[in-house]
Amino acid sequence: MSRGLVIYLHVHQPYRIKPYSVFSVAHDHDYFNLRDDSDMNNEKIFHRIAEKSYRPMNKLLSKLLAHNPDFKISLSITGDFIDQAETWAPDVLDDFRQLLATGRVELLGETYYHSLAFFYSRDEFEAQVALHRDKVKELFGVTPTAFRNTELAYNDELAAWADAAGYKAIIAEGWDQVLEWRSPNYVYQPHNTEHIRLLLKNYRLSDDIAFRFSNQGWAQWPLTADKFLQWAQESSTDSPLVNLFMDYETFGEHQWADTGIFEFFEDFINKWSEQSDTTFYTVTEAAETYEPTGELSMPRTVTWADNERDLSAWVGNDMQREIARYLYALEHDVVRSGDQDLIRDWRYLQSSDLLYYLSTKWLDDGDVHTYFSPYGSPYDAFLYYMNAIRDIRWRVMRHHDLGGANG
Repeated sequence: MSRGLVIYLHVHQPYRIKPYSVFSVAHDHDYFNLRDDSDMNNEKIFHRIAEKSYRPMNKLLSKLLAHNPDFKISLSITGDFIDQAETWAPDVLDDFRQLLATGRVELLGETYYHSLAFFYSRDEFEAQVALHRDKVKELFGVTPTAFRNTELAYNDELAAWADAAGYKAIIAEGWDQVLEWRSPNYVYQPHNTEHIRLLLKNYRLSDDIAFRFSNQGWAQWPLTADKFLQWAQESSTDSPLVNLFMDYETFGEHQWADTGIFEFFEDFINKWSEQSDTTFYTVTEAAETYEPTGELSMPRTVTWADNERDLSAWVGNDMQREIARYLYALEHDVVRSGDQDLIRDWRYLQSSDLLYYLSTKWLDDGDVHTYFSPYGSPYDAFLYYMNAIRDIRWRVMRHHDLGGANG
């Protein structure tokens, strides 16, 4: 049987909190939209990334799908991204719609608001998954059969939930401390499940593209398609799959066009297609094609971030834990309010990116957090975030007061 390449790309942009002071609480309920031309203007950021990444990568994928009849790819597109694209770049959504219409692009299910709700509120988590499922059905005419949780945050409990929810496949990080002697290039059976299958990211090969591609200090620089093809083939000599999972923004944003990232990807896909013993699978197809090679258990949560591959990138310090605690403590009263603007804003604040910006890690992990953060420091980010939560609480209390008065 042919060796299969499973490519999964994650499309997401958060609503970043603007410099929101304590004096804005109870007066300004717009936490996200700056009117100036600063680098924290979400609209400006979205337009820049659309021009650098989304449009050229969509064009390249369309070309590859047209010229390579076996080429297939899996995507996930968050609700936060969809909401911004609908407002600022509807043509980008049209591009994705055309890609999905080929029938060779799979769309995975996830939380609408790119949240870590699974670890704080099962009701909120399931509500967001349902919102996302309904939105992608409306926009793209598809119903996801595979699932990815925010930041690939995965454990046995999540797999059991996804199995009960009827998903055929779920994806996670192929972390060495979990795999031990095993390879990420196989399909696995999650612990204590019946039907669902688990696919694991080959993080070494994926990160060669996502993080190391333009690093001229890397011993393997420059990375060519021929070299990467050899690595991928050697990695899968005795196994059926190579799973490359990364951000969509790898192409054009994290790795700029002048690094040759688009040409590299096109060349690699074409060279993989030309081999006599290779093919492509979507996530669901790979899960349906191969029987699991064994059972794999992850009782502790594994993610795709930082050296620890746990949740510490988002809830590793007191600021992050305090924000999460206050935010989810408001759930009952926010949802009960019935105020759709309030509920939407509270959910935008759940984006894991906003917690990520509060990280105080150092060394290599700290450099990555700093690269992605629009703020001068995690402490600035904390103050703006906490002030926004204070305003959410004020709006909830206002609803309570008005409700009491009307009653």
